[in-house]
Amino acid sequence: MKLSQWNVAAAGALLATVAAGAVGAAEQDFGAWVEKQMTEFSETLFGVKKPLEAPAPAIATPYRIATQKAGEQILLAKGLKAEYVTRMAGNNIDQLAFWPDAEHPAFILACIEGGRQVIGTLANGSPKYNPSVQRIDVKTGVAVTLLRGLTSCDPVRVTPWGTLLVGEESTDGGLYEFLDPAHTENLTVLDRATGQIVNADGTPATLAKKQKAAPVIAFEGIGITPKGVLYTGDELRPGTGTNDKDGGAIFKFIPTVPYTGGGIVDLDHSPLASGKIYAMQVSCVGNVQQYGQGCEVGDGAWIEVAAATARGDAHSKGATGYYRPEDGHLDPDYEDSAHGEAARFCWTNTQDEGAHSYGEVMCLEDTLPTLADATKRSVTASRFVEGDVRLNQPDNLDFQPKTGNIFVIEDHPNGEIFSCLDDGEDRDLKADGCVSIASVIDPSAEPTGFIFAADGETAYVSIQHSDDANMPKVDDYGTDDLIKITGFKVPREHRRHHCHRH
Repeated sequence: MKLSQWNVAAAGALLATVAAGAVGAAEQDFGAWVEKQMTEFSETLFGVKKPLEAPAPAIATPYRIATQKAGEQILLAKGLKAEYVTRMAGNNIDQLAFWPDAEHPAFILACIEGGRQVIGTLANGSPKYNPSVQRIDVKTGVAVTLLRGLTSCDPVRVTPWGTLLVGEESTDGGLYEFLDPAHTENLTVLDRATGQIVNADGTPATLAKKQKAAPVIAFEGIGITPKGVLYTGDELRPGTGTNDKDGGAIFKFIPTVPYTGGGIVDLDHSPLASGKIYAMQVSCVGNVQQYGQGCEVGDGAWIEVAAATARGDAHSKGATGYYRPEDGHLDPDYEDSAHGEAARFCWTNTQDEGAHSYGEVMCLEDTLPTLADATKRSVTASRFVEGDVRLNQPDNLDFQPKTGNIFVIEDHPNGEIFSCLDDGEDRDLKADGCVSIASVIDPSAEPTGFIFAADGETAYVSIQHSDDANMPKVDDYGTDDLIKITGFKVPREHRRHHCHRH
């Protein structure tokens, strides 16, 4: 469990309020009263003056036009401001990463979640494929295509050893790694199955490689530990293909040669070039691995699967399936004094609001990231946020630096962005409360790719797949907008406390 000094101060203020207004609170619904207190103390708890009372109302189309201001595209909590980084990002821009780092980003590296297609002809006469990975200058907004020809590029991460990693959210999705993304341009994946990549002049590329040791799944969430252990999920709905098929499993990749420091100059020497893959299997009892439908939370172990057949192996070997695992990140501040290498990985299960299945945020805590043994229960999974009629279909998430709050981003029109407190010292293992801080105004679009800079006061969000009818193409491709949000308040001094939950 964790508790920040920021939240301690807020808790003290809330206790004073409770003491002063206990009689009034008893005369109304207590849950509604608690929600009201989160709004009253939103600047202390969430760093905004006042959260949104409701999502943005749907507006008439056509919507996206050249004369818009960024604040006309996204409704923000009081105290926050929006400005464009660029309006030239590729259509279906999704997740984002900073380069060279989140402290002083020169570029934002972005996945473009479009299908593989030929959109024109390159200068050398070869086919020009869809932009899949772009480099966006944070000062000028100029977007340059690094890689073409993927299908549904979604997650993008900078590794501890200084490379760029992207994945495809597709049934046959692959994981691709880059050297020197600040200078790489116009590489093309000629064959997704073999991983053949060429430079703009048609010569074999050496700055990018498909890492075939990784599982073949629909990637979205990725977390990488300092030693190169990779956590990820398979974006898969239960019952896909046939009834009673498991949903997406949570996987762990353990490199053959863990990362120990320094950079790399050859992608064949990346920690991701060789390793073993395991799927999480949660047990329904405490002394043996007893698994099956309904075992979604609690202690679990890791079962080995093969890279090429990871999805099928996870199902046949009894890995725990979830309802569309999507974005996921390692908690950057997580500590466990009893297990120095322990990791906390949180992810979203989007589910389907149309079926009144509102989605959730899950977290796992792994005491032994570099060990995977089907007989040793080293991992514990728990529900962190349960969705509802307002907060539903969560897709993306990010940890806010300096506060520990987790931001949860919805996947639907007029989608909202929620700030959720981490778990405090109460007896449950769940977020202590969430408020809405933003909502996309365009009913044809959704927010995605939300990410914080290192200061915790500046965030960026992709406005995905707005109607492009009134906007010119760039790079022979439709465009989307990338927005910068400023005005978040964080305390000057901050410290988080951690204890192991097992």
